[in-house]
Amino acid sequence: MARAFLIVLDSVGIGGALDADRFFNGDVPDTGANTLAHIAQVCAAGGAENGRSGPLRVPNLARLGLGEAVMLASGDKAPGLEAEVSGLWGAASEVSPGKDTPSGHWELAGVPVPWDWTYFPDAEPAFPADLSAQAARLAGTDGILGNCHASGTEIIARLGEEHIRSGWPICYTSADSVFQIAAHEEHFGLERLLELCRRLAPMLHEMKVGRVIARPFVGTPGAFERTGNRKDFAIAPPSPTLCDWVQGAGRRVYAVGKIGDIFSMQGIDEVRKGKDADLMEHLLDVLGEAEDGAFTFANFVEFDSLYGHRRDVSGYARALEWFDAEMPRIEAAMRPGDLVLLTADHGNDPTWTGTDHTRERVPVLGVGLGEKSIGHVAFVDVAASIAVHLGVPSQGPGRSFL
Repeated sequence: MARAFLIVLDSVGIGGALDADRFFNGDVPDTGANTLAHIAQVCAAGGAENGRSGPLRVPNLARLGLGEAVMLASGDKAPGLEAEVSGLWGAASEVSPGKDTPSGHWELAGVPVPWDWTYFPDAEPAFPADLSAQAARLAGTDGILGNCHASGTEIIARLGEEHIRSGWPICYTSADSVFQIAAHEEHFGLERLLELCRRLAPMLHEMKVGRVIARPFVGTPGAFERTGNRKDFAIAPPSPTLCDWVQGAGRRVYAVGKIGDIFSMQGIDEVRKGKDADLMEHLLDVLGEAEDGAFTFANFVEFDSLYGHRRDVSGYARALEWFDAEMPRIEAAMRPGDLVLLTADHGNDPTWTGTDHTRERVPVLGVGLGEKSIGHVAFVDVAASIAVHLGVPSQGPGRSFL
């Protein structure tokens, strides 16, 4: 019985979104943003030399058709991605009114977002008074710190010492539909932080804020460091997703990375988490262990979280080259009949202005079906195609490209 593996390279967009002019970084529309092409162009010009050097080297992804997908999506050239193609390749477009993690993942799983997300204004205070008061009440404190848009590492460095002194949680947001709470694992307590987020989440979800994120950290002033114990409390998908379809057919669903959080564990049997290097080992373990008919949904987030938002072209290029070097291990672990699809949930062009995601098409690359051009497809077509491959009923609007 066939197995399927859907791997999301978080934020690895390829430009060309027809509605990019409706999405912004500050006052600048995302028109022309192209995460992968711009990284490749900067590398080829010698502008990404921190920890690596020269043109972008991703021969395994190029062999699957990544360069062709970039050209199809946007008409832009990605230097270094020229190769003889032997995989399935195409470009997918999103229709959900957002360029965030839940929107992208839900739509890839067959469920476009039917509402507009709530975003907090880039002002101080950023949050309504009743929300701030509720956060403080649930934390058992007289107030909160932050109450603004901020980078997670920056706000911890700036307010971490005051947080330890006062005991007040650090609450902040970003251009995404999120409410983030940072707290010291030892002084505030990890379980206390998780319980605070868990109890506050229903209020935020009612407001159509996509996620409440626990951001624990450790260390001392001047040397604070976020830990791997982040947890997202996401609003539940509005209808059954690919994960539910597969689980409803009596098959097992594995989640690697933050997939379990994104889907509120709906339709998920088993979760394996960690940093991206750990996730690769988890994915390889699942490739070796998963039973026939199983579905595995994986997310590699560090392209986005460590390099896209921080506008670090060299770091992003290093991450792409690391993943590419791991592809032969993935392919070697596949069984006859397996399908591996690689895609992304949105863009995050590190050459772009601002620090937000960018509205882009995404690549769809496949291993297990030989060379095949699928052209332009929809995000929801990914779910429909996996359902067909696994032989389970598709309950969404997508059409299979297999």
